[in-house]
Amino acid sequence: MPNFLKNKKTRRDFVTYGLVVLAFVAVSLMQANHMIPRMIVGQLVPICAYIVMAISLNLVVGVAGDLSLGHAGFMSVGAYTGIVAATSLAEAVPNDAVRLVIALLAGAASAALAGFLVGIPVLRLSGDYLAIVTLAFGEIIKEIVTCLIVGVDERGLHVLFNLTGKLTVDDLGLAEGGAAIIKGAQGASGTETISTFFAGFLLVMVALVIVLNLVRSRAGRAILAVRDNRIAAESVGISTTKYRMIAFVVSAALAGAAGALFGNGFSQLSATKFDFNTSILILVFVVLGGLGNMRGSIVAATVLTILPEALRQFSDYRMLVYAIVLILVMICSNNPTIKGFVARVLPRRRSNEEEVSADA
Repeated sequence: MPNFLKNKKTRRDFVTYGLVVLAFVAVSLMQANHMIPRMIVGQLVPICAYIVMAISLNLVVGVAGDLSLGHAGFMSVGAYTGIVAATSLAEAVPNDAVRLVIALLAGAASAALAGFLVGIPVLRLSGDYLAIVTLAFGEIIKEIVTCLIVGVDERGLHVLFNLTGKLTVDDLGLAEGGAAIIKGAQGASGTETISTFFAGFLLVMVALVIVLNLVRSRAGRAILAVRDNRIAAESVGISTTKYRMIAFVVSAALAGAAGALFGNGFSQLSATKFDFNTSILILVFVVLGGLGNMRGSIVAATVLTILPEALRQFSDYRMLVYAIVLILVMICSNNPTIKGFVARVLPRRRSNEEEVSADA
């Protein structure tokens, strides 16, 4: 056995990577043989985006121990930046794959910058105060994006900030042949869809590699120390603000890349896609999957994204069934009797603290 696989945590990480690769291969084969309903095929790119969102939020909530309720705001920043980058480079970079990579990088960079700016005042807080302020910032980011009007022509990008609500696309002054990309409250429309399931799979793998390696690193151990006991961490010289900021910015960058993937998978996208409900949905993925458990986040994001669509045939009752399933999962995951049964069935059961630090 190679030396780097002798470490149990490293082996666990490679098992996670292997399971994701196997899932991708299995889904690709089923898709090629038309074994997956068209409804589910259309959800493959959003599922990958939500998986990356769940992994990134788990870094903040599960690993760093900070409750953030504005994660969808960073997703919206990445989505609109990615759409603008991909659309404006349509003639200069005709290859869709290259444009998508540029869009993902642009989305990650813009969301990381937004995360840094938001983190400066926000990370001075903790607990409920942090949750409330991140919720407010998420809504502020969404409203700012709603006010944007962006177009492109031979002279480059044209940007207007429609604070009064009186400006329109005509005020951009686009030359003949130019096109509006973002139309204020209407969002982005008529954009080319270039996101693919393969690109989503690669982004999931990149997110896993970044997060798992960060948690295993010296910085990751410092983040865990700050989460477990902030006063003790400060007493040995660990900068709590610095390491919380690292987790927050990395999480925002991954959310931005997920947003760019998500945005370039739709020809029509409005800011309402990234409201408070989306942030709560992503938090549900993290909680049901297990705090600090990246595999659990992947499974929860996949199942809970497919479930509402799979229950669509039940019409008005599908959201009721969806809510019942969520309640049952939460009851089962917190029931001592069921936990005791699982402990007897499984040969070895780790404590919650070990699960957070080991599976992160």
